[in-house]
Amino acid sequence: MSSPRSRLDVVVPIFNEEELLAELSRRLAAALDTLDGVAWRVIYVNDGSRDRSLELALAQAKLDPRFAVLELSRNFGHQSALTAGIAHADADAVVLIDGDLQDPPELIPKLVAAWRGGGEVVLAVRTARAEVGMRGFLLRAFHRVFAWLSDFPIQADSGIFCLLDRAAHVELKGLRESHRFLPGLQSWIGFKRATVEYERGARAAGVPKQTLRRLVRYALDALFGFSYKPLRLMTIAGIAISALGFVLALFFVIWRLTGNERAEMGFTTLVTLVLFLGGVQLVAIGLLGEYLGRIYDEVKERPLYIVRRRFGVDDPKAPR
Repeated sequence: MSSPRSRLDVVVPIFNEEELLAELSRRLAAALDTLDGVAWRVIYVNDGSRDRSLELALAQAKLDPRFAVLELSRNFGHQSALTAGIAHADADAVVLIDGDLQDPPELIPKLVAAWRGGGEVVLAVRTARAEVGMRGFLLRAFHRVFAWLSDFPIQADSGIFCLLDRAAHVELKGLRESHRFLPGLQSWIGFKRATVEYERGARAAGVPKQTLRRLVRYALDALFGFSYKPLRLMTIAGIAISALGFVLALFFVIWRLTGNERAEMGFTTLVTLVLFLGGVQLVAIGLLGEYLGRIYDEVKERPLYIVRRRFGVDDPKAPR
């Protein structure tokens, strides 16, 4: 439950969003000003933008001190930028929201109401989304496939848009793995959950900053970070193929012993079997490589991000 004077931090990653940053700031302030008894702050995390996004964010922070800015030293990626904002947030509740206005800031009061109702992790769940074509198909397919492959339940059709109570925020902040899938981490930490449904709209301006390549990498991080089923499926496939091979070998031995001289297999059959078994082996090696590569990244223990400058927000590592 919130106190009469609750504090709310809103973390927003920004990458080349100069077309809509002014509108984003206006709608965030308008939505957050409707919250009674809540002192709020917006933390823009500039993830190495190459346009005027940083300049516009700093201008907003100068105009309204309730806006703060983190400037990262380069583009570290969407999940790392969110992680930087999470690390610098310090409030009774923290909201994570993308900066493209597909997730409406006007929904934040409903998230806060669900939090006040007892939810410690409040997820915004999409009942519809504006993406169409191949991009929309792949996004929908990913949620369905991942729900089946994941080793523990993760809310379908939810993204990073959510509210975290202080207790949940502190636990999430302590997770430092390199290949991050925040919707999965939100589920992994547990706590009492609540949901708020909404329809996800189209971008307010510009083009999506998450390229297909980045989305595929994001999907792989989700899959290999929260499921061992690919390894188990390859084990099952290996056992099944070995059993089939044993049965075929036994069949041809019996066939030959019963006097059938033309038991040899043709060239096409041999090539097909070799290519099939070779393909299965290469897929299995590739799966092992994906898991091994992630272990290698974790062992290196490189920081997830580097902050170049802070405006209106304190360094969480500095002594208080």
